[in-house]
Amino acid sequence: MGKYLGLCPHCGNPKISSFPNNSPLADFFCPTCNEEFELKSQKGKFGTRVVDGAFKTKCERLAASNNPNLFLMNYDLKSLAVVNLFIVPKHFFVLEIIEERKPLAATARRAGWVGSNILLSRVPESGRIHIVRDGLVREKEQVLAEWRKTLFLRNESPETRGWLLDVMKCVESLGKRDFTLDEIYAFERHLGDLYPGNQNV
Repeated sequence: MGKYLGLCPHCGNPKISSFPNNSPLADFFCPTCNEEFELKSQKGKFGTRVVDGAFKTKCERLAASNNPNLFLMNYDLKSLAVVNLFIVPKHFFVLEIIEERKPLAATARRAGWVGSNILLSRVPESGRIHIVRDGLVREKEQVLAEWRKTLFLRNESPETRGWLLDVMKCVESLGKRDFTLDEIYAFERHLGDLYPGNQNV
């Protein structure tokens, strides 16, 4: 499995390094460009939500320069093979995709602790860069090119990024490269529901 995690999609360095065990929020880093990465893995495909760590810590980390990118991997235990591996770049992480879970019950060992979920359903397809898909490893240059396409988002404020990501989801749902402004205005009510305080959707 390790060979698929060796590539840094940001700078192309072929070998990223591991943080010490139990490091908060991050598992790997690139010694060349200092990008950090968190890995979550499971046997089945990931659904619309991914269970994550403490809600408060996650929210605080979103604004930090070392907020980690997220590797999501599912594997086949019999063949010890990676089935799917994709990365969600850190510039796709905004408050709108972090869901607060209910506090743990008073009877729990960590009573009152509040975890979080990552809402994958709010992440556009362009924010899911596949390295392995259905058991097939994609070409390095394809992965790097897809990564570079969305780097402009890093120059935007978290608030603006949240808005842009939701508009990107609307554009992707049209299923075509060319579209009209009227087709985007058709999402006015949907965007208004997501941003009730915005009177200029």
